[in-house]
Amino acid sequence: MPVTTTSQAARTGSPGKRATNLSLSIDVLETARRLDINISQVCDQHLREVVRIEQERRWREEHADFIAAFNATIETEGLPLDEWRSF
Repeated sequence: MPVTTTSQAARTGSPGKRATNLSLSIDVLETARRLDINISQVCDQHLREVVRIEQERRWREEHADFIAAFNATIETEGLPLDEWRSF
């Protein structure tokens, strides 16, 4: 299997993986190992979720003015095409 370089990963859209150092609590690390928990996989999954939540929070913050203006427009003018709604 060919080795994927960072530039190849960027071109193909494949995120790849990179070794990194983490500092973890000894007791939790030892317990996870005894329980055969894949520490890399769990850290990756949790970090993905944390990143997703933070990206959503920042998007809402960056677009708060537009959302408030849109909601105000809906309050005063109603929904677009509302007069043709049959339910």
